[in-house]
Amino acid sequence: MQVVGWAFAAPKEPLVPVQRDEVPGPGEVLVEVAGCGVCHTDLGFFYDGVPTRHALPLTLGHEISGKVVAVGPGAERWSGQEIVVPAVIPCGRCRACREGHGSICPQQIFPGNDVHGGFASHVRVPAEGLCPVPNLKDKQRNPAGIDLASLSVVADAVSTPYQAIERAAIAKGDVAVFVGAGGVGGFGIQIAAARGAHVVAIDVDEKRLAVMKQHGAALTLPAGDPRELKKQIGAFAKQRDVPTWRTFVFETSGSKAGQETAFALLSHGGYLSVIGYTPAKVEVRLSNLMAFDATAQGNWGCLPAHYPAIVDLVLSGAVQVQPFVEHRPLSTINQTFADLHEHKVSRRVVLVPGN
Repeated sequence: MQVVGWAFAAPKEPLVPVQRDEVPGPGEVLVEVAGCGVCHTDLGFFYDGVPTRHALPLTLGHEISGKVVAVGPGAERWSGQEIVVPAVIPCGRCRACREGHGSICPQQIFPGNDVHGGFASHVRVPAEGLCPVPNLKDKQRNPAGIDLASLSVVADAVSTPYQAIERAAIAKGDVAVFVGAGGVGGFGIQIAAARGAHVVAIDVDEKRLAVMKQHGAALTLPAGDPRELKKQIGAFAKQRDVPTWRTFVFETSGSKAGQETAFALLSHGGYLSVIGYTPAKVEVRLSNLMAFDATAQGNWGCLPAHYPAIVDLVLSGAVQVQPFVEHRPLSTINQTFADLHEHKVSRRVVLVPGN
């Protein structure tokens, strides 16, 4: 089948539409893209020269939803199915996968990095780990009327903080602190609140904080002196009788200042989850982990096994997506990248082919 994908040839060079033929091989499917979200990672490839694992030119995009329109041998059951494509697809067969470490599978497929991604009319991906989407016309399953294109942000923006929260084992009554309340952080705030946590949101953007106050954040704090922030969070936790070892910090800003702040918020028995990415080096006193008997945990993507539960959270309305996404035609990709790079857009942009 002939596919049109927007090719990334070199950092900061305009993306151009390129035609190519795609035929799914054994265990593969061809997905007609409904929508593909634009992520901070895509901008890192394009503007900062972060290297892709696949040689350039490459079609970027890893937050993908769509419909399977062609299948290879062994993937027949997916024919015609609406799906979300995991941003990180483990092979499911290697030792890492068999022993529960699929996130670090050495053979994993990251669309838009290892293979051509979703800024295209179609994308060819492994069938392994695909997340089926239930009938979106069923008002009982989808009372808010979420469309398939908007579900694309499940792949990364929603799923990545979900896995981080799962790993932290956040429970009702815990305190969850998010350093960075936009994008991944904003969805993380909603997920933690849905679990019954007392959520604290920290951000440089007061408008963003005001929005998250309406979507799960019990306390919002403008970014500033980490020592003062730590005092305020401590007082907030004390009022709710939450000890330091049930206080969890999630770094979701992907900035040097954010990561240094998040580390500084650790206290006795505390837990830090690093979700955001920045190429910048940070300066921290690593001995704090020893002195506080604290834990720092990285998080790469989300295992496909979690995706069905995440889709259910979104369709139920427990995690709201539509107020935080903006649809644009795929043909606007170059202007969209520029707008996001210049911080002119406050929502997650979903690029929609054919518009």
